[in-house]
Amino acid sequence: MTDRRGVVAKRAENLWPGVPYVRGWNRARRSASALADQLVLLGLDSNFPGLVADVNVFGDGLVQLGMVRPEAAELLASLIAAGLAAESADTTTNVPLLPPREAPAA
Repeated sequence: MTDRRGVVAKRAENLWPGVPYVRGWNRARRSASALADQLVLLGLDSNFPGLVADVNVFGDGLVQLGMVRPEAAELLASLIAAGLAAESADTTTNVPLLPPREAPAA
């Protein structure tokens, strides 16, 4: 996969000498771990079972979310939007702006 700026390239399946794959993968692993920690705190870790670190052919770290249900993608989008709104709003209060969680179906 490649975006229009060439930032994300095909994942590395064959390694080439001189490319810092470990550095990129380690960065992706730390980022995936940080995301996983937040998903656990929100009780959403089971919605992203395919969350893994990877690396592309240039040694750039990648964080793959894996296959997720549409509801999980919508929830992640709403959490990102809430975070952006919180950043741009007056931050004089310390009230979290997370959307209310629905009770699990019995």
